[in-house]
Amino acid sequence: MPKPDSRKRFAPLMVAATIAALALALGLAACGGGGGGIEGGGEKEAPKVKLEGKPSGSVTISNWPLYIDKGTVPAFEKASGVKVNYIEDINSNEEFFNKMQPLLAKGESGDRSIFVLADYMVAKMHQLGYLQELDKSGLPNVERNLSPSLKHPGFDPNRSYTVPWQSGMTGVIVNTEKAPDVRSICDLFNPKYKGKVDMLNEVREAVPLTMKCEGVDPSQASEADWMKAIEKLKAAAESGQIRRFTGNDYARDLTSGDAVAVMGWSGDAVQLQEDNPNLEWRMPEEGCMLWSEDMVIPVGAPNPTAAEAWMNFVYEPKVQANIAEYVNYVTPVEGVKQVLAKRNPELANNQLIFPSASFTKKCSATPVIEGQEEQNVVKAFNAVLNG
Repeated sequence: MPKPDSRKRFAPLMVAATIAALALALGLAACGGGGGGIEGGGEKEAPKVKLEGKPSGSVTISNWPLYIDKGTVPAFEKASGVKVNYIEDINSNEEFFNKMQPLLAKGESGDRSIFVLADYMVAKMHQLGYLQELDKSGLPNVERNLSPSLKHPGFDPNRSYTVPWQSGMTGVIVNTEKAPDVRSICDLFNPKYKGKVDMLNEVREAVPLTMKCEGVDPSQASEADWMKAIEKLKAAAESGQIRRFTGNDYARDLTSGDAVAVMGWSGDAVQLQEDNPNLEWRMPEEGCMLWSEDMVIPVGAPNPTAAEAWMNFVYEPKVQANIAEYVNYVTPVEGVKQVLAKRNPELANNQLIFPSASFTKKCSATPVIEGQEEQNVVKAFNAVLNG
């Protein structure tokens, strides 16, 4: 969802089945957000991007914190002549959507040309008519280098309006000095860590991970299973076990020491280690949640020509390798592994960038919930968040 800049990873090659699982995680949440049904908007068909010759001017990009290296933006500016206003203002999917929805409903984008949001959220925004269809003539690198397993997701079968940014895993980030024995989601409920635990404010991650602690497969969960897990979270919140529900801002609590263990995204711990080497992302004993996030061009976006130029630029394998080396998330670009194998063999074998099937064998794609069930679950979860 939203991310650090250098990450640690573990062993062998990325297996197509794993990336397929990441691609299939369409109800997907990545970094943060409450999660709700589709409301309002979508009265007219979204326009198609109109390219206007050579990119020029400026482009504003909204992304998550800790989700890009320090060199890619200036490299793009030098190569294209386009000035980039890169804003790290996405803390959770729903929080960002709620902020932008009034503008999008009026055909405005808040001067932003690109958002980076979870699969489930961009699917929701597309249904509302808030996203533009891409002009693929401006995206030759994307057409050439997008991982085959990510080319035809169920929510956007022809990648008509999305370009994957990164994929990843949600598990636990722990302070190994203060919470060395936290290795499962269930450990976050241990009274030993009362008041020192953050949970994600994303219904599609916090609740399924809690279900996994309860021994429930999220892909087979009934509404009753969702509600039982929400009750567990509610009780933990009311008792003071959970310090707070967060988006990407759990990083601040870990850095300050206010939290010693959190639900967190796979790449973040590496960058956080720059401030505290005791922070570590761990694969929960119950398995993780898999997710993907996408670049999209909203309705009303200024300078979509420059926006597509950015998308195309970051799909150059050498550029994407710089991003992968910094953020340590699962890259969607073919050829990055070969670049890293020459530059940094340890990263080329890093499980957080190129996860093996065995590493993610217990992980689950973010479950899809729809209709009345979704409304009931979201209402119950939001009551916990706001309680």
